Amino acid sequence: MPHDKSDSTQQIKALNPLLPILRFVKPYKTMVAAALLALLVTAVISLSIGQGVKMIIDNGFMAGSEEQLSHAIGVMVVMISILAVGTFTRFYLMSWLGERVCADIRKAVFDRLLHLHPSYFEENRSGEIMSRLTTDTTLLQSIIGSSFSMALRSLLMLVGGLLMLVLTNLKLTMMVVGCVPVVLLPMLYYGRKVRRLARESQDSIADVGTYAGEIIQNIKVVQSYTRESQEKKAFGAEVENAFLVARQRVQQRAVLIAAVIFLVFGAISIMLWVGGMDVLAGRISEGELAAFVFYAVMVAMSVATISEVYGELQRASGSAERLFELLAVESAIKAPQQVVKVDSSAETVIAFDAVNFSYPSRLNSAALSKINLSIRKGQVVALVGPSGAGKTTLFELLQRFYDPSSGEIRLKGASIHKLEPQTLRQQMGMVPQQPIMFSADVWHNIRYGRPDASDEEVMLAAKRAHAHDFILDLPEGYKSYLGEQGVRLSGGQKQRIALARAILKDPDILLLDEATSALDAESEFHVQAALNELMENRTTLIIAHRLSTVIHADVIVLLDQGRIVAQGTHGQLLEESTLYQRLCELQFDTSDIEK
Repeated sequence: MPHDKSDSTQQIKALNPLLPILRFVKPYKTMVAAALLALLVTAVISLSIGQGVKMIIDNGFMAGSEEQLSHAIGVMVVMISILAVGTFTRFYLMSWLGERVCADIRKAVFDRLLHLHPSYFEENRSGEIMSRLTTDTTLLQSIIGSSFSMALRSLLMLVGGLLMLVLTNLKLTMMVVGCVPVVLLPMLYYGRKVRRLARESQDSIADVGTYAGEIIQNIKVVQSYTRESQEKKAFGAEVENAFLVARQRVQQRAVLIAAVIFLVFGAISIMLWVGGMDVLAGRISEGELAAFVFYAVMVAMSVATISEVYGELQRASGSAERLFELLAVESAIKAPQQVVKVDSSAETVIAFDAVNFSYPSRLNSAALSKINLSIRKGQVVALVGPSGAGKTTLFELLQRFYDPSSGEIRLKGASIHKLEPQTLRQQMGMVPQQPIMFSADVWHNIRYGRPDASDEEVMLAAKRAHAHDFILDLPEGYKSYLGEQGVRLSGGQKQRIALARAILKDPDILLLDEATSALDAESEFHVQAALNELMENRTTLIIAHRLSTVIHADVIVLLDQGRIVAQGTHGQLLEESTLYQRLCELQFDTSDIEK
């Protein structure tokens, strides 16, 4: 027996991941109270129907009285009507609660995701996160809106049914109660297996979604390398794996339900035989036996429902665990307790002071070492160097997507650790090498730089980015939807939309990561003109390979293997740095090197 007790305790603990849901239910206490009241009323009415059956048989059929039969039937109709209204109320309120809580959990998880540090998404697959946000929350909605209500109702019916059984016939009741432990044993045994398999099933579904998402996102590469047949096989293997896990889960639940039904209705059959003998011997009336059978079936159905819902709860517990793991993740980039203000009149806008950094996924490899760099107001600073030298990493640290391993970064005299991350990033406008487009329309994509901008301001920004003309040529102009990741635009068009977004934001500091790399010669000429205008009276950092950008910079910072190896003007570096000369020969038009 001690083993059974610890096993049942373990089963109860297995549902602990569902407890955090209560804080999402708490704001809707009135709805919960109304649903519970409707649940209580329907349970009482359902239990009363058994007495109505007894009255119909004993006072109507057996007594042979039409008047008493009509009266008994009338009472039954009233009870059934109340039961119908109560069931509607309970179902509506619990379903509403399930949908509402599900929506709140989705929002809470998404809100948390938006503020997590970028390295979290390097270590966790986006497909799995999306599976948690959609599939797992939908399962919880089903639990709160339906299964939880069914479990409560069945529990009330079980307790009330057993009480009515005792009042109707004690001897037969003792037989029913004796069968309960026999029914509960398979629930406890198989319930644990169902929960483990439920978590595995959710994880395997996430794997399927992740794989499909990656292939669809890179469909051109797949088709270019004619890998369709291999990808079909690989995806088929993922799907089959998910199916096998799901089949095991369904099999365990099916065995659980079948075992409970067999044991319950087997016990009822024995009870009917004993009760029938008592009726024949005149020890109980026909109505009593009918009422007893009614309550016994009610108790049996309640136990069967509880066993089924228990399996659902085990499955939901796995989903809740996955969801609340996300809600429990703390961002590595936190806002300071005491926020300081920047000095707008500071001459040095950006300062790196002995900064060292390694990416969380590559702690043994230094991305930046002993970086000391000061950038004055209005300067144009170009970052150059071989691939992997640390140029993009500097941008990421400056925007505080990561914190340095040691050293300090200051913005206008204030350590960026003491600034609100949003306040820090609002002062910067970023144009990445691979411009990010949303699947919404052009208005949304440009206005992302400043959501409150008017249509005229958006169009002016597009004109300054030399994007206005090609936007008007799109099927619906500025209302044209760009498709996933801007698939309907060319690389140069996407780059100009991204530039328009940065122009609209009108930041103090511009961060340009190969901002003209995707443009043809003519487009680059126009966009470079727009950039020159935009860079006036602003501090600008440029990651550049093109000589046309570099030679106009006030300072060129040469990076290699995470270190600053030289800095100065184009002319100075050509004279002083052999690495810079080699980069010029490899990456720039050699005829322009001496200019």
